Amino acid sequence: MKKTLTLGVLAAAIALSACSKKPEEAAKGADAKPVATSGEMIVRIGHAAPLTGPQAHLGKDNENGVRLAIDELNTQGLTIGGQKVKFELESEDDQADPRIATTVAQKFVDDKVNGVIGHLNSGTTIPTSRIYNDSGLVQISPSATNPKYTQQGYKGAYRVMANDVQQGQVLGQFAVNDLAAKKIAIIDDRTAYGQGLADEFEKAAKAAGGSIVVREFTNDKASDFTAILTKIKGTAPDLVFYGGMDGQGAPMAKQMQTLGLKAKFLGGDGIHTAEFMKLAGAAAEGVTASLPGVPLESMPHGPDFKQRFESKYGVIQLYAPYCYDAMMVMADAMKRANSVEPAKYLPELAKTDYDGVTAKIRFDAKGDLSGGAITVYQVSKGEWKVLKTIGGK
Repeated sequence: MKKTLTLGVLAAAIALSACSKKPEEAAKGADAKPVATSGEMIVRIGHAAPLTGPQAHLGKDNENGVRLAIDELNTQGLTIGGQKVKFELESEDDQADPRIATTVAQKFVDDKVNGVIGHLNSGTTIPTSRIYNDSGLVQISPSATNPKYTQQGYKGAYRVMANDVQQGQVLGQFAVNDLAAKKIAIIDDRTAYGQGLADEFEKAAKAAGGSIVVREFTNDKASDFTAILTKIKGTAPDLVFYGGMDGQGAPMAKQMQTLGLKAKFLGGDGIHTAEFMKLAGAAAEGVTASLPGVPLESMPHGPDFKQRFESKYGVIQLYAPYCYDAMMVMADAMKRANSVEPAKYLPELAKTDYDGVTAKIRFDAKGDLSGGAITVYQVSKGEWKVLKTIGGK
């Protein structure tokens, strides 16, 4: 008898379950729109990044940047279209995998989110951008730097940091002119980001008078680079450039030291992280890397953002400030359009003139950040120290 449930009790249980569903869950489906509940209009924001695997620390950093912006927006008592607005975050793990990312993108479309911040990687951002474009969704990338993203002509695709054409040019010129590298070896991880940045770096280094003595490639899951580095050591380069992320850059730096490869080590924003220094240990000392944007401490709102973020989530890994700005720029466009519908607030994005944490944010005709700066840093005594900022204001 203890295991027997009467029909009446069963019916009551089903009714209770149905009543306990959140209003926003009940509204999901083909005809779902922003949900009004308790006098508030729920506005869902999609965010996608690798939340598991070797880049999870970066993905959570991105997620927390968006989350901080949403939390602060929700304290402002915003009214859009005559209703008080509450933003909610719908965050998904794309595992830095293009196939999984497209599934996530379709989920956002099916869930009728009001906009997307992401994805983290260029290799996931580019294939998902077509899905968002075909569905009329707005996508603001806080961290995908491959130029192809905004070169496709998708009207809803925007980016709040400088792209790899700008970054690669700065790094190539810096390697030759500032680091006095004449013989250069290049390694990339064959992702859209890593290979794209390495291609732009190579063009700029050659134009500045450098010689590429060897170019090798790996992948974004590798950890042993002994064979590649041994081959490179034989060419006696002045500098090794790596296009990829910190999960590979850190062991690469350590293995260069173990092999006695004396060349300078240079990378892009993918290795400019606290995690890189942690994983590389002593081998991080003297490593040079770039990061799009003016140093956070030089921005009017930078130090205050750093304090607010790190008091809640710990040390900023990399892109959190850009994610925060991306969310604030999207919300700003919604406010100016007096609508949270993508078709209505999208035209306002092109008119953006926003005083962000990372930059004075304005967009060019393609949706790229206008006048983006690139800053070059070097590890000194366990900290990324500014060497030079090029461009921007």
